[in-house]
Amino acid sequence: MPDLSAVVKAYDIRGIVGEQLDATMVHDIGAAFAELVARSAGSPAVVIGYDMRDSSPGLAAAFAQGVTSRGVDVISIGLASTDMLYFASGQLGLPGAMFTASHNPARYNGIKLCRAGAAPIGQDSGLDKIRMAVEGGIEPGPGGGAVTERDMLADYAQYLRSLVDLSAIRPLRVVVDTGNGMGGYTVPAVVEGLPLSLIPLYFELDGNFPNHEANPLDPANLVDLQAAVREHGADLGLAFDGDADRCFVIDERGEPVSPSAITALVATRELATEPGATVIYNLITSQAVPEIVAEYGGRPVRTRVGHSFIKQRMAETGAIFGGEHSAHYYFRSFWRADSGMLAGLHVLAALGRQQRPLSALMAEFSRYAASGEINSTVDDQRARMALVRQRFAARDGIQLDELDGLTVRCPNGSWFNLRPSNTEPLLRLNVEARDTAAVEALRDEVLALVRGN
Repeated sequence: MPDLSAVVKAYDIRGIVGEQLDATMVHDIGAAFAELVARSAGSPAVVIGYDMRDSSPGLAAAFAQGVTSRGVDVISIGLASTDMLYFASGQLGLPGAMFTASHNPARYNGIKLCRAGAAPIGQDSGLDKIRMAVEGGIEPGPGGGAVTERDMLADYAQYLRSLVDLSAIRPLRVVVDTGNGMGGYTVPAVVEGLPLSLIPLYFELDGNFPNHEANPLDPANLVDLQAAVREHGADLGLAFDGDADRCFVIDERGEPVSPSAITALVATRELATEPGATVIYNLITSQAVPEIVAEYGGRPVRTRVGHSFIKQRMAETGAIFGGEHSAHYYFRSFWRADSGMLAGLHVLAALGRQQRPLSALMAEFSRYAASGEINSTVDDQRARMALVRQRFAARDGIQLDELDGLTVRCPNGSWFNLRPSNTEPLLRLNVEARDTAAVEALRDEVLALVRGN
């Protein structure tokens, strides 16, 4: 069996199929999951979904065999987006497993696991226990579990539409690029009946991603969508990643809208339903987010990067909504899980209920210039981080915190965050300032220290 420690990540299990991840390993993970998560919580069944990758049905079946070998039933929902699996886990009150490698290339696959009610399972909250159980050897189980199939697409679509008032929106022309990922399966069902002229790009399910990677975080993968929005005179464009849990937005000019601006927009809409509610944002999100949340009477709460931290803080604070710079959006009404499709519906509702173009609507929520994430390969992450900290700590008016990596705030309002990658010899830099010139100056100064230039 391949080395399990190589594929257990901070938030999920992921690796190259046949080299790092195979059916035998996945069977044993399923058995351990049934024992440590399902049976320990008294759950009678586990719900399983999978994406369009060639390897996904077989791996999902191996996992199901592992679960049923422990006497626990399986409900298979078949093809699904990750947020559709979260919906099933929440609606059925069962722990779940989603087979996907999200935006990774075709040779990869993985498993996103959750407890009943779509509650997260991370490295510290269960994944390590599952890894250790598998590494210790899985004994044959008593068997007796059964597999049943259940189609939940229509229920998922109806539930999402129940959370956003789309009754009075004007007709909109929308280009949607699903990158041959699961959005091609879920988007038509969710938007059916809405006054939209839908222009589909790459809706054919194909885990080989023949047109471009299903990773909208890379600007190169937005080029086709941007061109189509301009060509068709569309009101906006939406781009989804491979498992359709993230949604990126393009305005009518073909320009990307910052996920931070989308976070702020959706936050104001959620706060309108519950004045004074808490909104979670991660520390790389634009400073505009906590400013706008406060201006709309909400309580902004800052947290580390990553879905398990966001969901934990949402549970602790009762937050109504949470957003990340990576275009993950979390909703209390959706079991605190993230849903790119639900965020997309909020954008459609906000745009469709007024007459301005999207660029004008979003102007209020886009207050600062930002660098985007810049990765640097380094030989010693700790030493480079320490050098940056030392140089900036000696200056007057500098504020430092180490909630997640190193965040440095300058007296002029500029700030940056420098974080080490957990899996690669990289440092990740994000810079924000009042204008582009200030961003570039601070970016270049930090990179010179990081890269030893």
